[in-house]
Amino acid sequence: MIRIKDHKQLDMFDPWDFLSPKRRRMLDEGWPGLFRSELLCELPVNEICPFLREDFGRPSKELYTLLGVLLLQQTMDLADDDAIEQVAFNIQWHYALNITEDSDSAKYISEKTLWSWRQILIENNLDQLMFENIGDKLAKVFNVNTDKQRIDSVHIKSNMRRLGRIGIFSQTINKFLVNLKRHHRDLFDTVSPQVLDRYASKKALAAFSLVKPSAAEKTLKTVSGELFDLIEQFKDHSKVCEMHSYKLMQRVLNEQCNVDSSNEGPKVKMKKPKEIPSDSLQNPSDPDATYSGHKGQGYQVQVMETFTETGDKDKKEQTLNLVTHVSVERACEHDSGALVPAIEDTQNRGLGPSTVLADTLYGSDDNVVAAKAVEVELIAPTAKGGNTGPIELSQFDFNQKKRVTVCPQGHAPEKVKYKKKKDRYSACFEVDCCSNCADVDRCRVQRGKKHYYLRYSSKDYRLAVRRSIESTDEFVDAYRWRAGVEAAMSEYNTLTGVKRLRVRGFKAVRYCATLKAAGLNLLRAARVRRARMRAEQTPKGRTSSFCMLFPIIKERIWNFFSNLGKLSTAQPFGADSYYELAA
Repeated sequence: MIRIKDHKQLDMFDPWDFLSPKRRRMLDEGWPGLFRSELLCELPVNEICPFLREDFGRPSKELYTLLGVLLLQQTMDLADDDAIEQVAFNIQWHYALNITEDSDSAKYISEKTLWSWRQILIENNLDQLMFENIGDKLAKVFNVNTDKQRIDSVHIKSNMRRLGRIGIFSQTINKFLVNLKRHHRDLFDTVSPQVLDRYASKKALAAFSLVKPSAAEKTLKTVSGELFDLIEQFKDHSKVCEMHSYKLMQRVLNEQCNVDSSNEGPKVKMKKPKEIPSDSLQNPSDPDATYSGHKGQGYQVQVMETFTETGDKDKKEQTLNLVTHVSVERACEHDSGALVPAIEDTQNRGLGPSTVLADTLYGSDDNVVAAKAVEVELIAPTAKGGNTGPIELSQFDFNQKKRVTVCPQGHAPEKVKYKKKKDRYSACFEVDCCSNCADVDRCRVQRGKKHYYLRYSSKDYRLAVRRSIESTDEFVDAYRWRAGVEAAMSEYNTLTGVKRLRVRGFKAVRYCATLKAAGLNLLRAARVRRARMRAEQTPKGRTSSFCMLFPIIKERIWNFFSNLGKLSTAQPFGADSYYELAA
């Protein structure tokens, strides 16, 4: 049965009147008060109602409470046991979730309930909906200006062990043997006893971690050969071939080895490390994890947030930098492919930017053109590769029609041709002019039959224009705000623990990273809300009574010690003078 509480309905008597005014103010100013007043009713309760029946079964846990616990669990980076304790005893959680009852049905959730509903959210991609609802609501409440945003990625790891090539082979074989014994015991008994002794137990697997570097090559040949033999032994059993662990063995063989078929029979040869693709299997316990040559095994999260160009500390504290987009990708994915989907996602939700700051990996010419097509300006440095000489194309002068007018030495070309089909420009310079130039060996021009030619495309021209702009003070001043996204990534990890997760698999990693981003928005918004409330209590231009009286008190103390020998003639500092001075 479905159980939903209407949190918008007012209570006749305040259920939180047992709290002292100071503790109540702390709750209202912190994240519990913000979550209770603005975000609790934004949780997608209606989306999980179809998984329950109204006319059958025991009453469910209150659905707003259930979704709120799952969100707060990721925000605070808690295990299931810790989350259960928090919802049972923590008054901050009670206040945030508006739990006014003192019964087990209201303040207790079992591990099975948490696990079951977490799986429902993961399989139905409801974590993304929860993130969007919370982000959209906070954008309205705090009147967030989304015109200027910045994007970057952060590398994260699932709960898997980092394995070498020997470990990948041995763990994959072990997983297959365990599943084969569980589902096909008769076929398991046909496996060689030598293979069972080597891979079937955890104690035997521990021996592979003790392999010396000098014996690593020999051990690799052994484990790869035994993996190949197992694949060949069961390739004619259809039920075994359908097993996930058997397919993992096939995947490891294809990614790590070359099978050489000859008259003497197939031979397994290990591939060189450079030949192994970055999306190869890293650990059989998490087949979705891939490899990044820069950051290692795991996943990556694309994060885009708003920002304001201000150095005023008070204004900065009262402005919310909202995470508007978050998406989880494989570690082997390039950052350049994440920009356009991020812009489209935010525009579809009404949070689209007009300017995006990004690093060089996002600043490809295709991304600049695609962003411009949707009226978004991408500010990112260009990659410095691809130059044919020290003299770059940006050092030439062009007219509005993209044609070269003057070279770096001040010489004009005889003519400039343009081939529309190939999108190719050719600037022709005199032979005598270029051959006598001291910089001809460093220049981009190439010797032809009749002229020296400078050939470039429209893409080369756009990159040259961007490189010339990058040296200006205007670009430096605009791009310096991109560095703030590094602080956001640090806060993302420090507050929510996103870089090391407790789960495995792409869907589970996506669920955790997305809800942690929603939790980061909650914690940031609470900090901004507290700063605004305190600013309202102490208006700008006015100071507290103590600050006003401090110079006077200091002067009174000085006079007291100065006239210590004349206490009989000193004027007392009484209550009347205090109120008089304060007024």
